[in-house]
Amino acid sequence: MKINIYYGGRGLLDDPTLYVLNKMEEVLKELRVTVERINIYEHKNEIATLPQTMKDADGIILATTVEWLGIGGYMQQFLDACWLYGDKEKIKVTYMQPIVMSTTYGEREGEMTLANAWEILGGLPCAGLCGYVEDLVTFEMNEDYTVIIEKKAENLYRTISQKIKNLPTSNQAVKRSISRTPQLELTPQESEQLSKYVSDDSYVKKQKEDIEELASMFKDMLGKNPQPQDAFMKDFQGHFTPPHDFAARYLFMIDGMKEPLFISVKDDKLEISYGKQENIDVIAKLSDQVLESIVEGRMTFQRAFMTGEMTAKGNFKTLRMLDTMFNFV
Repeated sequence: MKINIYYGGRGLLDDPTLYVLNKMEEVLKELRVTVERINIYEHKNEIATLPQTMKDADGIILATTVEWLGIGGYMQQFLDACWLYGDKEKIKVTYMQPIVMSTTYGEREGEMTLANAWEILGGLPCAGLCGYVEDLVTFEMNEDYTVIIEKKAENLYRTISQKIKNLPTSNQAVKRSISRTPQLELTPQESEQLSKYVSDDSYVKKQKEDIEELASMFKDMLGKNPQPQDAFMKDFQGHFTPPHDFAARYLFMIDGMKEPLFISVKDDKLEISYGKQENIDVIAKLSDQVLESIVEGRMTFQRAFMTGEMTAKGNFKTLRMLDTMFNFV
């Protein structure tokens, strides 16, 4: 059995949906299910092709986070692509479980939206999961919530393996009598070719590369070269406070720098270098101006993350340790 997970959130460290998906993946893998997670935000320029990835899936999970209103733009675009370019015959036999977590209001409406959308597409919806999370740490430590999540994963496996049927719904009747895809009648192969054409942004990428090359050339001509790489290394080394019984690997993607900044901490040992590394715990992206403000004590890593001047992926607790280990204030 294979299950695809389509995550429509923004990939934030404190997104409760990511915690729920990790727990469900653990259960499904124990049941010998092949699980593939697709983060829609990583494919935002090729969303039109994502429906084609369902070809070999027995079921899917549509997961998103309600941050202020509705299911979010990435998930809506994915559903639009399913309606316009998806293989409707494949969707008819594909089970879908909606997962919607909320940090504000509207998780039930979000779950209902995903279930209704899949029914209108002609698919087979399963019982979903929704919830409101005020504090992620408290939510993670609640064993009762963990049991609920695990049971939902088991129910999805049982529904697909036993091919459990649903009662007829009015959404299916509306689709048969009213809803029509606003496009030419195309075969699944033609739809796939069209979706690839729609998402072809190679020309735009080439233009961006040319612009970046020109910007770099003019910076060199004007004498505004990026800050020397060893400058930040000395700042981190000079303000390092060894933690107790702690180890982590960080990678900073700095705008204006050709190579990322790698920092490895293990108790009192500090390793800093420039270049790509593997097995990273936290990946952060920020500009050289923001990092300069941090090392000069005008800003902290936590404040940069909370204001959006720095984005990060990985363990939230590990990210917060940066201000403890490197006190620039």
